[in-house]
Amino acid sequence: MTTSVATWQWQTWQGLPYLTCSLLEPWSHGFFTQQFSPRSPAELVKVLDPAVPAYRIRQVHGNRVLSPSEVEQFQQEQMSSESGDEIEVIFPPADGLLTEQAGQAIWVCSADCVPVLIADVETGQTAAVHAGWRGTAGAIVPEAIARLWTQGSKLHNLRVAMGPAIAGEVYQVSTTVAAEVGATVVQDVVKTEPTPEPEVILAALRELPESPLLSDPQPGRVRLDVRRVNELQLEQAGIPPEHIAIAPYCTYQHAEHFFSYRRDRLKKVQWSGIVSRRLP
Repeated sequence: MTTSVATWQWQTWQGLPYLTCSLLEPWSHGFFTQQFSPRSPAELVKVLDPAVPAYRIRQVHGNRVLSPSEVEQFQQEQMSSESGDEIEVIFPPADGLLTEQAGQAIWVCSADCVPVLIADVETGQTAAVHAGWRGTAGAIVPEAIARLWTQGSKLHNLRVAMGPAIAGEVYQVSTTVAAEVGATVVQDVVKTEPTPEPEVILAALRELPESPLLSDPQPGRVRLDVRRVNELQLEQAGIPPEHIAIAPYCTYQHAEHFFSYRRDRLKKVQWSGIVSRRLP
């Protein structure tokens, strides 16, 4: 993967470890470890800024990105249809959030999928994205950037940090899945052949510099680096490589810090969050 000038730092809160990235240094943010489980964003926001509201969604492995006002509108509509004294908080289905003003904390959770935090050095606004292979196939990170653009962001002002996720060397997928995800970064092939065979896409992926595709001994299977695909999507969208950082930690291989569904087959997650800010 592209070498970034960014560095990653371990921080602690009440003796518990979490990660921050130098690209996002002006923003309160964190990629939290399994040691914080089972705390929710409502609790974790105290680590970043106890004075701001926390927003989250119900992740569904898609490419929908919402704002806090859209989350609130959804919840108000749900509450108006509820009856009885006890009203359960329901979160809208989505896999990304972007802020609209300063002082909003947005959160996504992950186990092996890629948590992506984005910040704008000019506006102070932020986005948080859960990019699994399905979301990556649906180009959810470019979708989040497109929504930031509608709010006035410029590509050269964005800084992107991808937190701990499963590494390509241990992420086995079918060739069909790899082709579906990889098609997003070999658009020349897709344009030439509207419905190219998976092997055509895989061949094109292998030709890419620092290919996200790795071989696998099992027929019909390959290893896929979803982080690298997201990085390529960002670069092709116009984000300079030096403005992209990828955490040097694998959720599958670093069991001391991270949950991994592939490793443990347990539905446990770690959270990642960032707070928007008003810049001078």
